[in-house]
This record gives sequence, C-alpha cells and structure tokens, in this order.
Amino acid sequence: MTSLHSIILLTLLSGLAIPLGAAIANIKVFNKTWLENEYRHGVIAFGGGALLSAVALVLVPEGVEQLSIISSAVLFTLGGFFFMTIDIVLSKMQTSASQLMAMLTDFIPESLALGAAYSINPQSAFLLAILIALQNLPEGFNAFDELKKTSSYSNLKIIVIFSFLALLGPIAGVSGYIWLADYPQVISSIMLFSAGGILYSVFQDIAPQVPLDKHWLPAIGAVFGFMLGMVGYMLTS
Repeated sequence: MTSLHSIILLTLLSGLAIPLGAAIANIKVFNKTWLENEYRHGVIAFGGGALLSAVALVLVPEGVEQLSIISSAVLFTLGGFFFMTIDIVLSKMQTSASQLMAMLTDFIPESLALGAAYSINPQSAFLLAILIALQNLPEGFNAFDELKKTSSYSNLKIIVIFSFLALLGPIAGVSGYIWLADYPQVISSIMLFSAGGILYSVFQDIAPQVPLDKHWLPAIGAVFGFMLGMVGYMLTS
C-alpha cells in the first residue's frame, strides 16, 4: 500500500466515525430516561477525553518541535480565538447545524495535518487518525441529535449526509500530503492552531454538557477517552 493510499484509508476511516456516531444516536439504548440521559452524557464526556488526548499527546508535542516558543504560543492562542469567533457567529446566526459546523472545523484541519504529518512520522499520523475517529464519534452523535431536534430531515437522510461529509477527510488529507509535506513548519502551525481551537471547544461546548447531579459515569467517560488516546500513543511511540 502506497503512502497516498494509506492517507486516504486513515482519513476515510476516521471520517466514517461521524455517521457511526449518528447511527449510535439513532439507537435507543435504555428504556429508563435517567439511564438514557447518563449514557448520552457519558458519550459526550468520552469525546472530550479523546479531544484532550489529541491535544496533549499529538498536536502540541508534534507542533512545538518545528517552532519557537513565541510562535507556538501565538498560534495556539489564535486557534482558540478563531474557534471562539466561529462559535459567536454560529450563535448569532441561530443555525440548526452549529454542532455540525463545529465538528467540521475540527475534522478538516486535523485531516490536513494528518496527511502532511504522514510524510514526516507515519506512526504519529496513525495515532492522530485514531484520535480523530474517537472525537468524531461523539461529535457525530451530538450533531445528529441537534439536527433531529431542529430540522425536518429523516434519521436516514442525516446519516447519509454525514457519510458524504466523511469524504472531506481524504480530500483534506491528500491535499496536506501533496502540498504541505515539504513544509514542516506549516504542518506544526496547523497542529498548534487546531490544538488551541480544540481546547476551546472542550471547555466551551463539551464540558458544560457533561455534568449530571449525583451521576458519575460521564466524568469517568472522559477518563476512558483520554486513556485510549494514551494507549495509542504508547503503542505507536
């Protein structure tokens, strides 16, 4: 399998976690409301843990290698402000697809970075693909719930739309590999920019949805999400 084929496969599989998350959201797991509620909060927390592991174990460590301290700090901060700006714009637009837009804002730059990083360190690209999939699963879950409540789309139509959106991953990944592979500083910049934005999203969008009074499964879900990222890091390092 060539490098290009590997990138296409990795980004496609990580992107297919989006419709998979939507399919899981379409399944009613528990009959009792409190169990269903705790399950959903647990899925959200799991995604938060996976996002934090992507920031802590891949995006920041790989990103700072090629850049100065000042450049790293500026790019990381700009990423947070950029995601905040998107958040504000979506809030004012009152769109029914804010979760979907937030998900794509994560997915596309990460896939771009994955494709570019593959030429430098295939193992870190493989780990990044796993972490992207882990975060896309609950984000697809949340976006499905949002569209289901605020649009007239059928469940099947939403899942089909999400399946087509998964194709954006290979497009971004191949673009990064072809055009950015010879520019490691640009790759590092994208990683740190994405990391800042993801960290903003975790504390702005994910963490506030997690708490439930006298329920502890959601919080431990975040631990499991980060743990899986840590295991993947250890296996590939």
